Amino acid sequence: MHDPTETPSLADPVTGDPVRPVSGLPRVLVVDDEASLRHLLRVILERLGYPLVEAGDGEEALALLDAHPDVRIVLSDVRMPRLSGLDLLRRLRERGVFVVMMSAYASTDLAVEALREGAYDFISKPFRADEIRACLQRIVEREQLAEENRKLRARVREQEEIDGFIGRSAAAREVMAVIERVASYPSTVLLTGESGTGKELLAHALHRRSPRADRPLVAVNCAAIPENLLESELFGHERGAFTGANRAHAGLFEQADGGTLLLDEIGDMPLVLQAKLLRVLEDGRVRRIGASRDLPVDVRVVAATARDLAEDAERGRFRRDLYFRLNVVHVRIPPLRERVDDIPLLTEVLIERAANRLGRDVRGASPEAMRCLVEFPWPGNVRQLENALERAVLMASGPRVELNDLPAELRHHGDADASPSTDGLLHAVPADTSDLSIKRHGAELERALIREALVRTGGNRSQAARLLDISYKALVYKVRNYGLEES
Repeated sequence: MHDPTETPSLADPVTGDPVRPVSGLPRVLVVDDEASLRHLLRVILERLGYPLVEAGDGEEALALLDAHPDVRIVLSDVRMPRLSGLDLLRRLRERGVFVVMMSAYASTDLAVEALREGAYDFISKPFRADEIRACLQRIVEREQLAEENRKLRARVREQEEIDGFIGRSAAAREVMAVIERVASYPSTVLLTGESGTGKELLAHALHRRSPRADRPLVAVNCAAIPENLLESELFGHERGAFTGANRAHAGLFEQADGGTLLLDEIGDMPLVLQAKLLRVLEDGRVRRIGASRDLPVDVRVVAATARDLAEDAERGRFRRDLYFRLNVVHVRIPPLRERVDDIPLLTEVLIERAANRLGRDVRGASPEAMRCLVEFPWPGNVRQLENALERAVLMASGPRVELNDLPAELRHHGDADASPSTDGLLHAVPADTSDLSIKRHGAELERALIREALVRTGGNRSQAARLLDISYKALVYKVRNYGLEES
């Protein structure tokens, strides 16, 4: 019979040579209520080079795990006071550690139960030192392989991501390839695509890959600033140029000198300012409001819009000459519905980011949840997907996102009675058909239309304003007035 207190001999089973300790091995937690067994395992592990801590039962083991978060392997007896080995195993499911169960009362049923509950291996007592060594070595090799796979996935992801813009589809790769090719040149770039497709991410990618990367990247939303302020914001003003101009102000072109200026929602810029912008792009000089001389500026302009500028130019809503000047390099970013193949990759990455930011141990999505994500049309594109997945990570009660964790509008997409258009607009019609006053019920209908436009555009107000055929400023006022800020 094996004496558990006997000093074990460790040798390679093939060569017979003594086993040398290996540095950089993971910490092991030994859990056993018998001091002699803990002593035996301590001798074995120390000779192999494993750092370790010891616990006399499951409750003490949990406390030690909190104090030593670097523990990667747990060697635990099955029968122990207070908290048994199997109960400890169940408590460790979410900890991400390898658990090896040990017992002197081993049976096939007990081993199967332990493995079913998540144990990595089951070792019968009395055991040989080489059994422990071989089991731990398999775990270490598995961890090393997993780390190599993580590094390989990271290298692959580098080819599938450019400054947060992610995709492996042909359409996404084409966009990233163009960005890489033109980033180092000063040419103007026009980024077009629906709201939420990643235009701003690509603008940052252009800047960071250019010789201007150490200079400012200045961004402005042309649709969010009133016309009377936008000119001063872009081109600056001198003191006393207009009422309230108590001091001189350097415009965004001056602030971006040597760097990059992102003109977001360029399609919403007033026509009168488009002429002045064209002169700056052609001459490389800017004149502040109220100034008598021009200032030279060296700025690379990146323009972005969700509008079809070619059509707007044909209809007279956008200057043709400015359109041609901006359209030196045109990059169209496809909507998410045109690159459905990217949704699984985006889902994996966005869940990981949200989980890390929120401190949740959630990775990946179930097949049912993924099927729902792939089938949804995503009118708000990647931004809408990101928001939906952040909500799902918060709601998840397990290690992955399940179908029920997704927002209701995703899960019920396609249901005959789930259309926001049907619900929103029909509820705006008064139930009492004797009261058909447009004055009294017009506001209800207007609120329903605004809410529907916001839903269809994933919350993008510029795009919603165009659907509603009202100005951006008017939409902002109505959204606030109707209490739709959260829509």
